[in-house]
Amino acid sequence: MPMPTRQPHDEHHRTKHIGWLRATVLGANDGIVSIASLIVGVAAAEASRSAALTAGAAGLAAGALSMAVGEYVSVSSQRDTELADIATEQRELAADPASELIELTNIYERRGLDHTLAVEVATQLTEHDALAAHALHELGITPAAAARPLQAAISSAASFTVGGGLPLIAAIAAPSGARPWAVAIVAVICLALLGAMGARIGGASEHRAAGRIAVLGALALAASAAIGAAVGTVV
Repeated sequence: MPMPTRQPHDEHHRTKHIGWLRATVLGANDGIVSIASLIVGVAAAEASRSAALTAGAAGLAAGALSMAVGEYVSVSSQRDTELADIATEQRELAADPASELIELTNIYERRGLDHTLAVEVATQLTEHDALAAHALHELGITPAAAARPLQAAISSAASFTVGGGLPLIAAIAAPSGARPWAVAIVAVICLALLGAMGARIGGASEHRAAGRIAVLGALALAASAAIGAAVGTVV
């Protein structure tokens, strides 16, 4: 009996957003928490407005560069590992294609295909592009999920700058007496919005993500204020 035909439809999967979403959310979160904590800690030490703003601006520049370099190195290492695995698979395919075909067949059998169909699928995919078939089904490497060091570095640096710029702007705009509170409130609100936005893009619970990140951020700010006040009293 012939299979019914219908027009293909567009499918939108969230997994394709994982790479840039992780770098962006991580960068913005670090920017907000780091710069807000730095400003609140310095302000709690009864430092001058100039000192607090200078610390915030310096932290923003240093943090953005650190995020870019760290993310680039981390993702480059991941990419190097992927390329090394692909190169190994390429050598194995050239040296012993029969064994690689059996290996691919076994993978499909473990995923639920009967032996005959697994052999047929493995054979056709091998004839089409053996390396791509092994990269996807044996190594789990797909073009959409492949590591992109430069993209990750730029995303992290840009998002850290945007995230860290928000509490810095709050510190500039707030009067001296209210500066720590203004920075803390802005930071917690921004963290909650960031958590909700990331959850929406990823298809998770917005309220849970927003609450979790806001509470953790508030704890980080409180700890920074306490340390700043203690150090300011001693020094």
